[in-house]
Amino acid sequence: MSVKAKILTWLIAIVLVGGAIFFYFKFCFVLGEGVKAGELNQIVYKGWIWKTYEGRLIQTGFKGAKGGGAIQSNEFNFSVVDKEIADSLMHCSGRNVELRYKEYNGMLPWRGMQKYVVSEIVRVYPEAVTSSPVEVLHI
Repeated sequence: MSVKAKILTWLIAIVLVGGAIFFYFKFCFVLGEGVKAGELNQIVYKGWIWKTYEGRLIQTGFKGAKGGGAIQSNEFNFSVVDKEIADSLMHCSGRNVELRYKEYNGMLPWRGMQKYVVSEIVRVYPEAVTSSPVEVLHI
């Protein structure tokens, strides 16, 4: 093998190993794990090529808009990989839930459209009891 062939082989090997390391840390490495709680607004099954489960959790409170001057609801957008978890969440729309999630540095189309992927339903709170109208007593 000539010197040029050896150098070319090593360069290709270094580029491939570097690409594999980049791919792992960008798309497979779990950057963070946590639990979010709030009202489950929606869970949908959508996608052009890869159909994935996408959801939205509305958390209490408000956050400032990026441009300033306005406020918006505090939403947590997430994806769900496990079909059983997604089916369970579809029955919980409008209820308060606690969800365990994993945060990735990047998204993969077959894993979902979000960097946050829900891995477990921690707790589903019972439906809010609507109170009956209060009767006003006139004295």
